[in-house]
Amino acid sequence: MKLQRIYYLLFIITICLPGCETEPILFKGPYHVRFTNAAETQKESYSKTIQLEVHLAAPGREQDITVQYAIAGSARENIDYRILGTRGSLVIPKGQYFGYIELQLINNANNILRSQDVELTLTSVSDGELTVGQGKGAIGKSFTYTILDDCVLGGFYYGTRSAFTIPVRDIAITSQDCENYRLSNWNIDVFQFSDPLSLTFVDNFDNTLTIPDQEQPELPTELATIRGTGIVNPVTRQITFTITLADFTGQPTVTFNLFPD
Repeated sequence: MKLQRIYYLLFIITICLPGCETEPILFKGPYHVRFTNAAETQKESYSKTIQLEVHLAAPGREQDITVQYAIAGSARENIDYRILGTRGSLVIPKGQYFGYIELQLINNANNILRSQDVELTLTSVSDGELTVGQGKGAIGKSFTYTILDDCVLGGFYYGTRSAFTIPVRDIAITSQDCENYRLSNWNIDVFQFSDPLSLTFVDNFDNTLTIPDQEQPELPTELATIRGTGIVNPVTRQITFTITLADFTGQPTVTFNLFPD
């Protein structure tokens, strides 16, 4: 992508083959706007704002450029995703080379794994010297964003043990079948070291979870067995886990909460 940006935005590429002199090659157009990429994919549980980049392949303009776009595809607006800002329009500020369409995915996970597409097509640009898409084939005129369905419990969370615990963020829950899950880190103010500890658990489909007996490879062998249970709040998606350290003296338990991040 960096090479592509250099080509489009600086307009001069220096090429030198063995035995030849350095020769500047000037990009003379036709000047245009286009999507930087043709497609992207993300799970519906991704909660951060997604910026889809449209770039200007021309010298910087002395006024804002408005680019209009159309929306289609199998994904349902305001059900699978929403568009932030002005729908159907984006601005490349004067003197700048990039504008963005901002998407927010909506996590309506229902344990049905499939995908939907958001199809975006640039339709017009306010600057008459610019075309939409590159060349006769209008390369970069269209863009497809694929939203992958996720399992009900899939996504990113932050975890705490109490009101005084510093939250641990970017804890991921993933699954291939929406029944057996992997939690990327349960070491939330548990041990003196901060390395992440993962585990697997099972969704019982009644808002309860089971952590079956398993060995924690990061712990000494003689202390490695853990097991536990969990409860899910179906409204807030808060998860409360209780883990038993089965090989420790007295089999102490650790309870912590996960909240969608």
